[in-house]
Amino acid sequence: MSDINIVKVATKGENLHLRVAAGHFASSNRHSNYYIDVVTQKARASEAKAVAKEICSYYYADTVVDTILCIDGTEVIGAFLADALAKADFISMNAHKSIYVVTPEITGNNLFIFRDNLVPMIQGKNVMVLGVSLTSGKTAEAAVEAVKYYGGTVSGIASIFSTVEECAGLPVRSVFTPNDLGDYSSYPPHECPMCKADKKIDALVNYHGFSKLL
Repeated sequence: MSDINIVKVATKGENLHLRVAAGHFASSNRHSNYYIDVVTQKARASEAKAVAKEICSYYYADTVVDTILCIDGTEVIGAFLADALAKADFISMNAHKSIYVVTPEITGNNLFIFRDNLVPMIQGKNVMVLGVSLTSGKTAEAAVEAVKYYGGTVSGIASIFSTVEECAGLPVRSVFTPNDLGDYSSYPPHECPMCKADKKIDALVNYHGFSKLL
């Protein structure tokens, strides 16, 4: 079985760490030479709060947000982010002057939907999409499409790690980028040089974590 050795390779401040493992990793639509481990940043309060504070610094001055749409299990970060933005006298257009934190329901064919009682938190609102790791950007694009379908306006896209600077015509603000790793690379499966060199895949990865292969 492959050995997945996760190490800290960059620190931007207290409780704000980038944890990675080098190897050959495969997600549903990308292969990469690093696994970006964001599990503790989603689940550990001190780290989620630090991520939220960093993201808040990108938006609090000039972006209107009424709702934070949490994808990839970012609800803890989303709650801290809403609190941080409120403390920064963040601009909110909704009547209650507070920020909603919501999660979409995903159907079997990967469509994002919102039940009737959640639609008022999207419809007519300025929505920030909050994700974990944006590589192809397809999940974030699906979130943007859903917000528009339900009558909302996407005012920002943020994530912990991102390889793209723009998604769905909007700038992506992330805590970490490939510049923090130096030699990070990501490819569509059919273009992966590691596969072409017959290097075995070390693990399958998604926003939940990784599963090692024999």
